[in-house]
Amino acid sequence: MGNKAIALILIILGLIILAVPMLGIIPLSLISGFIVLFLGLGLIIGGIATMGESAGMGILEIILGIIALILGVGFIINPGLFSWLIGFIVWIVGLFLIIAGIIGILSKAGGSRWNGVIALIIGILYVIIGTLVANPIILGALIGLWLIITGIVLLFAKD
Repeated sequence: MGNKAIALILIILGLIILAVPMLGIIPLSLISGFIVLFLGLGLIIGGIATMGESAGMGILEIILGIIALILGVGFIINPGLFSWLIGFIVWIVGLFLIIAGIIGILSKAGGSRWNGVIALIIGILYVIIGTLVANPIILGALIGLWLIITGIVLLFAKD
């Protein structure tokens, strides 16, 4: 299958996902859910096996495994949880960038305050985007847009 055919498929999929944004979230949520679920099972089994050598490490692995199991099942059952967690992570990164930007502005790190200003602006954008993508409809629409843009770029790329 040539690049042009793949590009057209990506554009069509992007348009479908823009029309029904949850179609972009559900597969990602299910795949991530099963991966995290299996990770949780592996951590629990590993924790039980480790209990003989180090009870503390075994208990820690089991606790992490239980958390992963809960998240995995949550992602499988509720794609909104997946979207919320992505939004929360982006929001936290934005918060760190804002703090780093303020510190950069106040300390004049690197001989210039512009580094701090740029970090502050990017941090604010991350907080806004994180707040938006916590909504599964918006995240699905962004996935659809990404597919369309990727398809268009691939359509006009040289072979």
